[in-house]
Amino acid sequence: MPALRHPSEWVIEPLGNHHNRADFLCGNASLDRYLKEQAGQDLRRACAIPFVLAPRRGDPSILGYYTLSSYGVDIGELPVEVAKRLPRYPLIPATLLGRLAVDRRHQGQGIGEFLLMDALHRALVQSAVVAAAVVVVDAIDAGAAEFYRHFGFVAFPSIAGRLFLPMKAAAGLFP
Repeated sequence: MPALRHPSEWVIEPLGNHHNRADFLCGNASLDRYLKEQAGQDLRRACAIPFVLAPRRGDPSILGYYTLSSYGVDIGELPVEVAKRLPRYPLIPATLLGRLAVDRRHQGQGIGEFLLMDALHRALVQSAVVAAAVVVVDAIDAGAAEFYRHFGFVAFPSIAGRLFLPMKAAAGLFP
């Protein structure tokens, strides 16, 4: 994981009422709107868990966030070389990394990578409790897709912008 200055001063935790969502701006209107208007509802309805990077003591600011939820991937959407190693179930269990964003004021400091590694580690740990063969992301644009490819994500052959990382590859990121 990248080194944040003074990592003991930060915490990644589920979104709470004490977090200041109003001031978060990442530069993408849909990601900003999600955090401000939808994330709390998704948490309450158990549709997704939004995790936020925030100062540990007193400051309600959000530096970045991501969401995780259970997901199912149609086995026919995976590349043949991946699908042939999996059971022939119509849906393969997965973890969806639904959104990942960093506040503009903190971009370019490795926070996106830090959040991604935390998300992958959580997905990996949870896959021992609730099975998941892959982590899936829907990259919001070409830059985001390249970011995920840098960490080993592979594009779905027939779905533009959708990528996946086998859980075994995720495990390799945490020796």
